[in-house]
Amino acid sequence: MTTAPLFNPFVPSFKRNPYLQYGRLREGDPVHRSQALQAWVLTRYEDCLAVTRDHATFSSDSHNARGPLADALLQQRRDSPVGDVSTVLGVDPPRHTEMRSIVNRAFTPRRVEEFRPRIEEIARDLLAAAPDEGEFDVMAGLAQPLPVIVIAEMLGVPPADRERFKQWSNAIAATTNLVQSEEMQATTRRAVQEIVEYFGGFIRERQQAPRDDLISVLVKAEEGGVRLSPEEILAFAILLLVAGNETTTSLIGNGVAALLDHPDALARLRSDATMLPTAIEEMLRYDSPVQGLARFTTRAVEIDGRAIAAGDVVLCMVGAANRDPRQFADPEAFVIDRDPNRHLSFGQGIHFCLGAPLARLEAEVAFTALLGRWPAFGALEGGLERGGTLLLRGPERLRLAVG
Repeated sequence: MTTAPLFNPFVPSFKRNPYLQYGRLREGDPVHRSQALQAWVLTRYEDCLAVTRDHATFSSDSHNARGPLADALLQQRRDSPVGDVSTVLGVDPPRHTEMRSIVNRAFTPRRVEEFRPRIEEIARDLLAAAPDEGEFDVMAGLAQPLPVIVIAEMLGVPPADRERFKQWSNAIAATTNLVQSEEMQATTRRAVQEIVEYFGGFIRERQQAPRDDLISVLVKAEEGGVRLSPEEILAFAILLLVAGNETTTSLIGNGVAALLDHPDALARLRSDATMLPTAIEEMLRYDSPVQGLARFTTRAVEIDGRAIAAGDVVLCMVGAANRDPRQFADPEAFVIDRDPNRHLSFGQGIHFCLGAPLARLEAEVAFTALLGRWPAFGALEGGLERGGTLLLRGPERLRLAVG
């Protein structure tokens, strides 16, 4: 008699390597009912793909959900200083269609590509401050500040306020833990209150005198006569602190860690920089910054014979789906020229990540700058310290030997 696999993201080994648990679940109980989380945990690619494409059944609006986890998510929203205001990630059509059309204007491919020279300049400046030889923490020195500076400048935040911006980002990102202590909740509320006060002034100024920044774009934009309310603009600015910052930081950190573990791949990139775009896609698949996506059922449904009730929470574990052998050949291998590579790291369906072009651009610039900064770099023993939450994965520190 075999024991059914369990999903326990609270053990230290899960933060170090969640893929062992994912693999056991995917093969032994791919539609798993987690009693600890009171949620369904999906680990197969086909199931996660189907759920993310079916927004009518698997809603992004937590108002449709029930149970302790759903109640906690709703309470977080109600306790927020901006009130129970949804972002583009947390609504369904038709409101989602209106909001997405508006915020898409802030992330058009043309607008993102125009920012390339500035992103390259930021990366060069950050690495110019690094030592020519010795030790370098790639997280503190590049992966963390680069996306913060980029998003801050796109929003119109002055350089003097970037450190506060990063602190707010850390506090907001912690909400992806889903299960939070009272202290963590209080820290998040303080951070959101400070953001509301800060950006509230920005919005009022941009309403009177628009500038060339994202807040001005959002203030002016409308779709079919519909505009975003000041509260929705605030909520979107808060969303960008995670979606436009923490995820790209983790992409860079996870990618460097993968290259350190696979020196042959690092050597290939050094000899042929044209492989970088496909290598970044493999970094996204192999160790995804976004490990899971939450959805809420609008009706009773079956997945693989398991009856899921209306209002249940469903967690699509993207990190597990991206290593499903039914979809990817040799999924545990890090293959920088993998093709095709239809990973789910940016989601699918109507909620496909609108910031994907910016994340890819920042990663390309970061790795180009990093590979060009030193003739060689390698891992330091004990140099990797994992951070992250249940739904986000990335290093807190990653020290390199450079020179």
